[in-house]
Amino acid sequence: MYLQMIVIFFSFVYLANFNFAEMGLCSGDVIMLSVIMYLVVFVGSFLVMLQQLVERPKAIEQYQKEEEKRKNNYLELVSNRQLVRIPFDEITYIESLSDYIKVHSADGKSVTSKEKISVLVEKLPAGFIRIHRSFVVNMQKITRFTAYKVVVNGVELNIGRTYKKEVAMVLKAN
Repeated sequence: MYLQMIVIFFSFVYLANFNFAEMGLCSGDVIMLSVIMYLVVFVGSFLVMLQQLVERPKAIEQYQKEEEKRKNNYLELVSNRQLVRIPFDEITYIESLSDYIKVHSADGKSVTSKEKISVLVEKLPAGFIRIHRSFVVNMQKITRFTAYKVVVNGVELNIGRTYKKEVAMVLKAN
């Protein structure tokens, strides 16, 4: 905030072409300059505060959704007209098959369900990353990765062009 005041002060002095030699302590110009600086900084701070008030509920809602996902340690799917619960830590990757998805687990079993992968991604916690329009991977199960492929449980999965940059950032950070 002090930096803002200094920048505003010097820009105001420069733009108004004030002559400091002619200004006295009780000069009207000095008082006007200080009042304008105070108002500009006050309005700027007020706008920043309003922006934070608008963004805060969105962040709180996002944290609540993430916390709700963490409470449920399993993924619920309907497969063969039965409700199936698969623990998140057992899922290696999820494959999209058009309107169906296939959830692959560490023990080699898979469960197929009629659901779109884009809907399923919303249900998954933060430990999963979409690497391709057809694949979502459990980051804990990744054994190797390159710029083009991810190896999960011995299976090589291609990284899509649109997901390449995000996947590289996330995997290098972990």
